[in-house]
Amino acid sequence: MAGAEAKATALGGYRLEDQVGFYLRRAGQRHAAIFAEHMTDELTATQWAALVKLAEFESLSQNLLGRETAMDAATIKGVVDRLLKRGLVATAPDPDDARRMRVSITPDGCAAVARGISAATAITAETLKPLDAAQRRQLVELLRRIG
Repeated sequence: MAGAEAKATALGGYRLEDQVGFYLRRAGQRHAAIFAEHMTDELTATQWAALVKLAEFESLSQNLLGRETAMDAATIKGVVDRLLKRGLVATAPDPDDARRMRVSITPDGCAAVARGISAATAITAETLKPLDAAQRRQLVELLRRIG
């Protein structure tokens, strides 16, 4: 035990198990595994987020789609490129600004969203299963505040 105490002292009492990031990462890993197991159409979480936002708005600039889904420019470009190859979205220059690319959901993309809604709802329920209803609401609210 002397070795462990010396190491703890060298770390200034810092313990990984006391850090919020450690638990956020573990919770994120758990959610990602649940998502991969249940989501339809072999969609990733980022692809799903983009499709759902496009289903909501029908068409957005690629930049705004990235902001709406909390993805940086490089990430959203890759997501859009993969969805485009699958025929789930279409792109076109923005009629108001040719420098901007607009992304629209296709009928196949709408169908994928429709197929995935019950899976997405089940994914959230499974992720939050260890918590009671009040804890679920509290967790989501707290994460919203720090996100």
